This record gives sequence, structure tokens and C-alpha cells, in this order.
Amino acid sequence: MTLTQFLVIGAALFALGVYGLLVRRNLVLILLSVELMLAAVNINLVAFEAFLVTTQAIGQVFAIFVITVAAAEVGIGLAIVLMIFRNRRSANVDDLSLMRW
Repeated sequence: MTLTQFLVIGAALFALGVYGLLVRRNLVLILLSVELMLAAVNINLVAFEAFLVTTQAIGQVFAIFVITVAAAEVGIGLAIVLMIFRNRRSANVDDLSLMRW
């Protein structure tokens, strides 16, 4: 596969993630959309690192860093979603008014 094909796949996944982020109203699906966007970024990082011949694996290191941050984000995000669902009995974004006084 060429670099262009990897970039097209990454752009398509990122676009699907942005679409899911803007359209969905369920907090769990919004978190999944963010994870899809981060996976697209990882594909682009590894693709650039593979096609740019260097002695260092900078793209892979950044991809592992993004995966670690994404794992922390999912853990905290799901804990917040679970707390909101227990209090409000809904994970719908439109039903939330927790941040209001």
C-alpha cells in the first residue's frame, strides 16, 4: 500500500469520528467517536513513520503515547458517564444540566 492510501483511510476514519461526535447524543457513542478519531491519528502517525525512512521510531512512539492517553481518557470518561447515568437514568447529552447552578 502507498502512503496516500493510508492517509485516505485515516482521513475517512477521522471524518466518521467527527460525524459521530457531532450527530450522536449518547455519551458512550460520543466517547467511541473520539476513540475512532484517535485511531485515525495513530494510522497516520505510523504510516508517516513507515514511509519516511529514519533510524528512530518516532511515529510509533507517538502512537503508543496517544494510545496511553486514550486509555486514560476512556477510563475517566466512562466513570463520569456511569456516574451521570446513575444520577439521571439517562446518558443522553440533551438531558444533562449537571453543570448549571
